[in-house]
Amino acid sequence: MRNIVTWVLTVLLALAFLGAGGAKLTSQAMMVAEFNSFGYPLWFMYLTGVIEVVAAILLLVPRLAGLGAGLLICVMAGAIVSHIGHGQAAMIGAPVVLLILAAVVGSLRGWVGVRLAQPA
Repeated sequence: MRNIVTWVLTVLLALAFLGAGGAKLTSQAMMVAEFNSFGYPLWFMYLTGVIEVVAAILLLVPRLAGLGAGLLICVMAGAIVSHIGHGQAAMIGAPVVLLILAAVVGSLRGWVGVRLAQPA
């Protein structure tokens, strides 16, 4: 059962970041507007998109999933700080949920020797 839950959460997280990273890499208007509102250059949007897509792919490789989860935690922490720093605290819901989900997936996949549930 743990294996099924781990894979379901992993795939959901990977799909979310494949979509988000893809939106950044294809210069979707909403993403361009968001990065502009933060005062970030567009190259940073593309870099963030690459990191999100690479991390999503890493999530799907069990031995590398912890690394992918760690990258996504960093990206989501940056998103949270950006929203709060630019007076958009109401917008941190999704980044917080995704950060927590990345931490859960990282833990389930056994990053740095930490796991939520040890095998019996």
